Amino acid sequence: MKAANSPLGRASLPALGETLDFMRLIWEVDQALQRASKHMESALGVTGPQRLVIRIVGRFPGLPAGHLATLLRVHPSTLTGVLKRLERKGLMRRREDPRDGRRLLLSLTDKGRVFNLANDGTVEASVQRALEHSSPDEIAATREVLGSIVEHLGRQISGADSWAIKRAEREASTRSCGPVRQRRIQEVEQL
Repeated sequence: MKAANSPLGRASLPALGETLDFMRLIWEVDQALQRASKHMESALGVTGPQRLVIRIVGRFPGLPAGHLATLLRVHPSTLTGVLKRLERKGLMRRREDPRDGRRLLLSLTDKGRVFNLANDGTVEASVQRALEHSSPDEIAATREVLGSIVEHLGRQISGADSWAIKRAEREASTRSCGPVRQRRIQEVEQL
């Protein structure tokens, strides 16, 4: 089997080490998801993320938009664009919660329900086929590793705020010293 967009076969790839090889594989999955999503959009009229939203809202009609964002583990502003595109396509409806006007409740239109049916040409169908060829232990281990990566990336992002503060403090102290000292600090930071 040839690697995507590479003249080298997978067996010919250089050894990267466990971490870099795993990161390469994650990137390859991401690229495959994006290609499949673009193909879905041209063939079916919806992207992979839009289809996922349709499937979840189809399963839970009246789901609040905030709960959907939590379920998908995305920021609500990320979801807003997807929901607006689905509304423009006439596939989804958002309405105010009669009990709490601040909440939006989601439901599919009749046209949206057609997109909620099983379809072989979707990212979901490909993932389902892969899962059917995997043991429960393999699936559980994959979930655990991917979940751990997400957790550690989240910690890094949280820590990035403290790195930004430290960098700003360094830059402020650099501005308060003379030009020779500023150059020396910049040289040390480049090492």
